[in-house]
Amino acid sequence: MQSKSLPDSAIHRVAVPAMGAVFVIIAWELIVCYGKVPTYILPAPAVVASALISNWGDLASALLNTARTAIFALTLSVVGGVAVAVILAQSRLIELFIAPITVFIQVMPIVAVAPLILIYAPDQSSAQLACAFVVTFFPIMMNTLQGLKDVDRDRADTVRLYTNSRWKMLVLLQMPSAMPGFFAGLKIGGGLALVGAVVAEFAAGSAGANAGLAFRLLEAQNKLNTPRLFAALVLLALLGAAIFLTISAIDRIALRHWYAARAATG
Repeated sequence: MQSKSLPDSAIHRVAVPAMGAVFVIIAWELIVCYGKVPTYILPAPAVVASALISNWGDLASALLNTARTAIFALTLSVVGGVAVAVILAQSRLIELFIAPITVFIQVMPIVAVAPLILIYAPDQSSAQLACAFVVTFFPIMMNTLQGLKDVDRDRADTVRLYTNSRWKMLVLLQMPSAMPGFFAGLKIGGGLALVGAVVAEFAAGSAGANAGLAFRLLEAQNKLNTPRLFAALVLLALLGAAIFLTISAIDRIALRHWYAARAATG
Protein backbone atom coordinates (compact mmCIF):
# COMPACT_ATOMS: atom_id res chain seq x y z
CA MET A 1 0.00 0.00 0.00
CA GLN A 2 1.43 3.35 -1.04
CA SER A 3 1.74 5.84 1.81
CA LYS A 4 0.51 9.35 1.35
CA SER A 5 3.34 11.82 0.94
CA LEU A 6 3.67 14.69 3.37
CA PRO A 7 3.10 17.51 0.85
CA ASP A 8 -0.23 15.95 -0.14
CA SER A 9 -1.51 15.48 3.42
CA ALA A 10 -4.30 17.65 4.78
CA ILE A 11 -2.27 18.48 7.89
CA HIS A 12 0.59 19.78 5.77
CA ARG A 13 -1.73 21.96 3.68
CA VAL A 14 -3.20 23.54 6.82
CA ALA A 15 -0.15 23.71 9.09
CA VAL A 16 2.28 25.42 6.70
CA PRO A 17 -0.02 28.38 5.78
CA ALA A 18 -0.97 28.73 9.46
CA MET A 19 2.68 28.93 10.47
CA GLY A 20 3.28 31.48 7.72
CA ALA A 21 0.42 33.65 9.01
CA VAL A 22 1.70 33.41 12.60
CA PHE A 23 5.19 34.38 11.43
CA VAL A 24 3.85 37.47 9.63
CA ILE A 25 1.84 38.57 12.68
CA ILE A 26 4.81 38.13 15.04
CA ALA A 27 7.14 39.99 12.66
CA TRP A 28 4.56 42.76 12.31
CA GLU A 29 4.27 43.10 16.10
CA LEU A 30 8.05 43.18 16.57
CA ILE A 31 8.58 45.78 13.84
CA VAL A 32 5.98 48.09 15.38
CA CYS A 33 7.19 47.61 18.96
CA TYR A 34 10.95 47.77 18.45
CA GLY A 35 10.77 50.27 15.61
CA LYS A 36 8.47 52.52 17.67
CA VAL A 37 6.19 53.04 14.68
CA PRO A 38 3.31 55.41 15.50
CA THR A 39 -0.15 53.86 15.60
CA TYR A 40 -1.51 56.28 13.01
CA ILE A 41 1.06 54.94 10.52
CA LEU A 42 1.08 51.22 11.33
CA PRO A 43 -0.89 49.89 14.30
CA ALA A 44 0.30 46.72 16.00
CA PRO A 45 -1.76 43.52 15.55
CA ALA A 46 -2.95 43.77 19.16
CA VAL A 47 -4.24 47.29 18.51
CA VAL A 48 -5.99 46.14 15.33
CA ALA A 49 -7.60 43.26 17.25
CA SER A 50 -8.78 45.70 19.91
CA ALA A 51 -10.28 47.99 17.24
CA LEU A 52 -11.98 45.01 15.63
CA ILE A 53 -13.60 44.03 18.92
CA SER A 54 -14.65 47.55 19.92
CA ASN A 55 -16.14 48.28 16.46
CA TRP A 56 -17.54 44.81 15.87
CA GLY A 57 -21.16 45.93 15.58
CA ASP A 58 -20.60 48.29 12.63
CA LEU A 59 -17.93 46.13 10.99
CA ALA A 60 -19.96 42.90 11.25
CA SER A 61 -22.98 44.55 9.62
CA ALA A 62 -20.75 45.93 6.85
CA LEU A 63 -19.12 42.52 6.40
CA LEU A 64 -22.53 40.88 5.89
CA ASN A 65 -23.54 43.50 3.31
CA THR A 66 -20.33 43.07 1.31
CA ALA A 67 -20.47 39.27 1.56
CA ARG A 68 -24.09 39.22 0.40
CA THR A 69 -23.26 41.31 -2.66
CA ALA A 70 -20.20 39.22 -3.57
CA ILE A 71 -21.88 35.84 -3.08
CA PHE A 72 -25.06 36.83 -4.93
CA ALA A 73 -23.00 38.19 -7.84
CA LEU A 74 -20.92 35.02 -7.89
CA THR A 75 -24.06 32.87 -7.98
CA LEU A 76 -25.54 34.87 -10.86
CA SER A 77 -22.22 34.67 -12.70
CA VAL A 78 -22.13 30.89 -12.36
CA VAL A 79 -25.64 30.52 -13.77
CA GLY A 80 -25.16 33.07 -16.54
CA GLY A 81 -21.56 32.16 -17.36
CA VAL A 82 -22.26 28.44 -17.73
CA ALA A 83 -25.41 29.08 -19.78
CA VAL A 84 -23.63 31.44 -22.19
CA ALA A 85 -20.63 29.10 -22.45
CA VAL A 86 -22.89 26.19 -23.41
CA ILE A 87 -24.59 28.29 -26.10
CA LEU A 88 -21.31 29.54 -27.53
CA ALA A 89 -19.81 26.05 -27.55
CA GLN A 90 -22.56 24.88 -29.89
CA SER A 91 -21.91 27.50 -32.55
CA ARG A 92 -18.61 29.02 -33.63
CA LEU A 93 -20.55 31.66 -35.57
CA ILE A 94 -22.29 32.95 -32.44
CA GLU A 95 -18.99 33.01 -30.57
CA LEU A 96 -17.38 35.15 -33.28
CA PHE A 97 -20.44 37.39 -33.49
CA ILE A 98 -20.37 38.43 -29.82
CA ALA A 99 -16.56 38.34 -29.48
CA PRO A 100 -16.14 42.14 -29.89
CA ILE A 101 -18.73 42.78 -27.16
CA THR A 102 -17.14 40.36 -24.71
CA VAL A 103 -13.64 41.70 -25.34
CA PHE A 104 -14.78 45.32 -24.98
CA ILE A 105 -16.54 44.71 -21.66
CA GLN A 106 -13.79 42.47 -20.34
CA VAL A 107 -10.96 44.96 -20.90
CA MET A 108 -12.86 47.93 -19.43
CA PRO A 109 -11.63 48.67 -15.88
CA ILE A 110 -14.45 48.24 -13.40
CA VAL A 111 -13.33 51.48 -11.70
CA ALA A 112 -14.23 53.34 -14.91
CA VAL A 113 -17.47 51.45 -15.49
CA ALA A 114 -18.81 51.69 -11.92
CA PRO A 115 -19.93 55.36 -12.15
CA LEU A 116 -21.90 54.60 -15.32
CA ILE A 117 -23.57 51.61 -13.70
CA LEU A 118 -24.52 53.81 -10.74
CA ILE A 119 -26.21 56.23 -13.15
CA TYR A 120 -28.26 53.60 -14.98
CA ALA A 121 -29.05 51.23 -12.10
CA PRO A 122 -32.40 51.76 -10.32
CA ASP A 123 -30.78 51.76 -6.86
CA GLN A 124 -27.37 51.43 -5.21
CA SER A 125 -27.83 47.77 -4.25
CA SER A 126 -28.52 46.84 -7.88
CA ALA A 127 -25.51 48.91 -9.01
CA GLN A 128 -23.19 47.16 -6.57
CA LEU A 129 -24.49 43.78 -7.65
CA ALA A 130 -24.04 44.70 -11.33
CA CYS A 131 -20.43 45.81 -10.79
CA ALA A 132 -19.55 42.58 -9.00
CA PHE A 133 -21.35 40.55 -11.69
CA VAL A 134 -19.52 42.22 -14.59
CA VAL A 135 -16.04 41.38 -13.29
CA THR A 136 -17.04 37.87 -12.17
CA PHE A 137 -18.97 36.71 -15.23
CA PHE A 138 -16.21 36.59 -17.82
CA PRO A 139 -13.61 34.41 -16.05
CA ILE A 140 -16.27 31.80 -15.36
CA MET A 141 -17.72 31.97 -18.85
CA MET A 142 -14.37 31.91 -20.68
CA ASN A 143 -12.87 29.07 -18.63
CA THR A 144 -16.04 26.99 -18.96
CA LEU A 145 -16.17 27.63 -22.71
CA GLN A 146 -12.55 26.57 -23.10
CA GLY A 147 -13.27 23.39 -21.17
CA LEU A 148 -16.30 22.62 -23.32
CA LYS A 149 -14.20 23.01 -26.48
CA ASP A 150 -11.18 21.04 -25.25
CA VAL A 151 -12.77 17.62 -25.55
CA ASP A 152 -10.68 14.54 -26.22
CA ARG A 153 -11.18 13.73 -29.90
CA ASP A 154 -11.07 9.96 -29.46
CA ARG A 155 -13.74 10.08 -26.77
CA ALA A 156 -15.85 12.39 -28.92
CA ASP A 157 -15.65 9.93 -31.82
CA THR A 158 -16.66 7.09 -29.48
CA VAL A 159 -19.73 9.00 -28.27
CA ARG A 160 -20.71 9.81 -31.87
CA LEU A 161 -20.73 6.09 -32.66
CA TYR A 162 -23.68 5.69 -30.32
CA THR A 163 -25.51 8.97 -30.77
CA ASN A 164 -25.62 12.09 -32.93
CA SER A 165 -27.49 14.09 -30.32
CA ARG A 166 -25.77 17.35 -29.35
CA TRP A 167 -27.55 17.23 -26.01
CA LYS A 168 -26.12 13.81 -25.15
CA MET A 169 -22.68 14.90 -26.36
CA LEU A 170 -22.93 17.90 -24.05
CA VAL A 171 -24.09 15.95 -21.01
CA LEU A 172 -21.97 12.83 -21.44
CA LEU A 173 -18.69 14.37 -22.61
CA GLN A 174 -18.43 18.14 -22.80
CA MET A 175 -19.75 19.06 -19.36
CA PRO A 176 -17.57 16.55 -17.47
CA SER A 177 -14.54 17.69 -19.50
CA ALA A 178 -15.29 21.32 -18.67
CA MET A 179 -15.43 20.87 -14.89
CA PRO A 180 -11.71 21.57 -14.21
CA GLY A 181 -11.87 24.73 -16.30
CA PHE A 182 -15.13 25.76 -14.66
CA PHE A 183 -13.68 25.48 -11.16
CA ALA A 184 -10.54 27.34 -12.25
CA GLY A 185 -12.74 30.19 -13.44
CA LEU A 186 -14.83 29.96 -10.28
CA LYS A 187 -11.75 30.42 -8.10
CA ILE A 188 -10.78 33.51 -10.07
CA GLY A 189 -14.35 34.78 -10.07
CA GLY A 190 -14.68 34.35 -6.31
CA GLY A 191 -11.92 36.86 -5.68
CA LEU A 192 -13.09 39.21 -8.42
CA ALA A 193 -16.64 39.20 -7.03
CA LEU A 194 -15.29 40.67 -3.80
CA VAL A 195 -13.19 43.19 -5.74
CA GLY A 196 -16.22 44.26 -7.76
CA ALA A 197 -18.36 44.62 -4.64
CA VAL A 198 -15.73 46.76 -2.91
CA VAL A 199 -15.17 48.97 -5.99
CA ALA A 200 -18.93 49.50 -6.29
CA GLU A 201 -19.16 50.41 -2.62
CA PHE A 202 -16.32 52.91 -3.03
CA ALA A 203 -18.09 54.50 -5.99
CA ALA A 204 -21.53 54.49 -4.35
CA GLY A 205 -20.36 55.59 -0.91
CA SER A 206 -23.61 54.33 0.63
CA ALA A 207 -23.94 54.83 4.37
CA GLY A 208 -26.48 53.61 6.88
CA ALA A 209 -27.76 50.07 7.16
CA ASN A 210 -26.55 49.18 3.63
CA ALA A 211 -22.97 50.33 4.23
CA GLY A 212 -20.32 47.79 3.27
CA LEU A 213 -16.73 47.35 4.32
CA ALA A 214 -15.53 49.75 1.63
CA PHE A 215 -17.57 52.55 3.19
CA ARG A 216 -16.16 51.69 6.62
CA LEU A 217 -12.67 51.90 5.10
CA LEU A 218 -13.37 55.38 3.72
CA GLU A 219 -14.96 56.42 7.00
CA ALA A 220 -11.92 55.29 8.99
CA GLN A 221 -9.58 56.98 6.51
CA ASN A 222 -11.40 60.30 6.74
CA LYS A 223 -11.27 60.14 10.54
CA LEU A 224 -7.59 59.06 10.50
CA ASN A 225 -8.62 56.01 12.50
CA THR A 226 -5.89 53.69 11.21
CA PRO A 227 -6.59 50.76 13.59
CA ARG A 228 -10.22 50.63 12.46
CA LEU A 229 -9.09 50.86 8.83
CA PHE A 230 -6.80 47.86 9.34
CA ALA A 231 -9.60 46.00 11.12
CA ALA A 232 -11.84 46.44 8.05
CA LEU A 233 -8.97 45.29 5.81
CA VAL A 234 -8.52 42.17 7.94
CA LEU A 235 -12.22 41.33 7.57
CA LEU A 236 -12.00 41.83 3.80
CA ALA A 237 -8.99 39.51 3.64
CA LEU A 238 -10.73 36.88 5.77
CA LEU A 239 -13.85 37.09 3.61
CA GLY A 240 -11.82 36.63 0.44
CA ALA A 241 -9.94 33.71 1.97
CA ALA A 242 -13.21 32.10 3.10
CA ILE A 243 -14.69 32.36 -0.41
CA PHE A 244 -11.55 30.89 -1.99
CA LEU A 245 -11.23 28.04 0.52
CA THR A 246 -14.91 27.14 0.17
CA ILE A 247 -14.62 26.95 -3.61
CA SER A 248 -11.39 24.95 -3.32
CA ALA A 249 -13.07 22.47 -0.95
CA ILE A 250 -16.00 22.00 -3.36
CA ASP A 251 -13.48 21.62 -6.19
CA ARG A 252 -11.59 18.90 -4.30
CA ILE A 253 -14.79 17.00 -3.54
CA ALA A 254 -16.35 17.30 -7.00
CA LEU A 255 -13.15 16.50 -8.91
CA ARG A 256 -11.51 14.05 -6.51
CA HIS A 257 -11.43 11.33 -9.18
CA TRP A 258 -9.94 13.74 -11.73
CA TYR A 259 -7.20 14.81 -9.29
CA ALA A 260 -6.49 11.16 -8.42
CA ALA A 261 -6.18 10.21 -12.10
CA ARG A 262 -3.89 13.15 -12.80
CA ALA A 263 -1.69 12.28 -9.83
CA ALA A 264 -1.48 8.66 -10.97
CA THR A 265 -0.46 9.61 -14.52
CA GLY A 266 1.80 12.44 -13.44
